[in-house]
Amino acid sequence: MKRAAYKQLMDWKQQSNRKPLIIQGARQVGKTYLMKSFGATEYQEVAYFNFETTRTLSSIFQKGYAITSMISSLEILHGKPIIPTQTLIIFDEIQACPEAITSLKYFYEEAPEYHIFAAGSMLGVAIHQGVSFPVGKVSFLSLYPLSFHEFLEASGAHGLLEAIDKEQLDILQMLSLELLDYYKRYCFLGGMPEVLNNYFEYNDLHRARVIQNDILQSYENDFSKHAPIAQLPRIRMVWQSIVPQLAKENSKFLYSMLRTGGRAKEFEMAIEWLKDAGVIHKVVRLSKPGIPIASYADFSDFKIYLSDVGLLGAMSNLPIDVVLEGDRLFEEFKGVMAEQFVCQLLLSKGYSTHYWSPDAGKSEVDFVIQKDLRVIPIEVKSGENLRARSLRVYFDKYQPLECIRTSLAGYQKQDWVKNVPLYLLERWLNRESSL
Repeated sequence: MKRAAYKQLMDWKQQSNRKPLIIQGARQVGKTYLMKSFGATEYQEVAYFNFETTRTLSSIFQKGYAITSMISSLEILHGKPIIPTQTLIIFDEIQACPEAITSLKYFYEEAPEYHIFAAGSMLGVAIHQGVSFPVGKVSFLSLYPLSFHEFLEASGAHGLLEAIDKEQLDILQMLSLELLDYYKRYCFLGGMPEVLNNYFEYNDLHRARVIQNDILQSYENDFSKHAPIAQLPRIRMVWQSIVPQLAKENSKFLYSMLRTGGRAKEFEMAIEWLKDAGVIHKVVRLSKPGIPIASYADFSDFKIYLSDVGLLGAMSNLPIDVVLEGDRLFEEFKGVMAEQFVCQLLLSKGYSTHYWSPDAGKSEVDFVIQKDLRVIPIEVKSGENLRARSLRVYFDKYQPLECIRTSLAGYQKQDWVKNVPLYLLERWLNRESSL
């Protein structure tokens, strides 16, 4: 499947001061496939090494960091010469060998002619557990589940994508029912490559749900394998509370839902572990929309979303027939599916995610982002009801230059707010968009 990140990899390859590239992301988001497919297309040879499946691999890096020695040993394992600029070296699951992470520094400083990708599902966890890291000697790319536009591309909906890219609003309005159907299916399936590949082959939502549940189970298996034993019970408690936390009227994370009298100091390490593993995302409250917005974050108040909208549906046991019956998908779960959709889209586009709520009162704006020098509130509506009282409260208080309401309704530009359809939000986030 075509990934938008492919262009970023091309940009990396063409850099004159190229550093080894670390690709981060949760398990099953397609890191290995992306690295291998890029190598197969853009290089004469791919030398792929997996530190979890090849036991002898780590010993190469435990002997020291002489480039000639490391390359010679890797060539023996690979069975072919590793030629600078012509061979792409891939270190997968690199978190299993801290010395290999350290070696990236020496490849950059002493042998930048070697092109190297590194990835690991638990790399974020390893870094925060004290693994020595080559600061300033590597580049990073974060990979997320397929976005809605990537899903349309993989579905063969090229006409819809062209109309979206050209912002042909009249045509998109005429095709709104078709877009709605694609959007519903994406909300059910999500963007995990294995789930989508299976669905495109068999056109069976039941099979897709089985794979989603398998992925969720693999995440739980990772908890047992990689998490500190002392934190494991708390990690499971946080993980199992995500759906009920989001389903309540106010989706702010409450420690009291984990345990009577539960407090931050008991569970904050568990939450950070899940965040480092890439399986959850924290959306932190803003006290006010200043620049930079990170300066106004109130870390004591936050929401937690999953990495993928399809996995959220699977975790909540959302029935398959909601995809096929009217707008039930958007009535179930109090609009959380739409919020999850927007959250992972913002993250995939490189935005830090925050929400706004005053110190006192019931108003709440789902997301606030900084786009260039603008702080923009985004209110998410799960259907076509465009009432946005909280967004109006925000506007009256701060008078922002732009307010966005995203919903299933068509594009509208009013005196104080734009309604950007959920299927157009990804396009609106692009810098060259005129929406």
